[in-house]
Amino acid sequence: MSDATPSPTPEDAAPGFDSMTRDIADVPAVEVITTVAVHLMSSAAVNLGLAEDGEKHKDLDEARKLIQALAGLITASATEISSFHAAPLRDGLKSLQLAFREASVVPDEPGDGPGEKYTGPVYG
Repeated sequence: MSDATPSPTPEDAAPGFDSMTRDIADVPAVEVITTVAVHLMSSAAVNLGLAEDGEKHKDLDEARKLIQALAGLITASATEISSFHAAPLRDGLKSLQLAFREASVVPDEPGDGPGEKYTGPVYG
């Protein structure tokens, strides 16, 4: 007799599609939206050079795209997720928009920065 445990089968190693679908179905929409927004914020901050070793990761073109997507998401979902959740996301977005303007060699005019077509002009 052997004390060895049988190795897991491929079915045991990774959750199945049905189980993942059930798991995501249990997550409230507000949580999914805010999680995606936080990921966009984090990625934008890194691309703005605000992370450790910032200059190494700085890419304003990528940051612009991420901030634009974040502004669209927050603007479109604000009424669905309530002010309680939307307000801190808006604050974070504004901080990123201002950081983008500061990081730009030639700053966009107010109203022309990333996401400002959704949020309106952003002033410090």
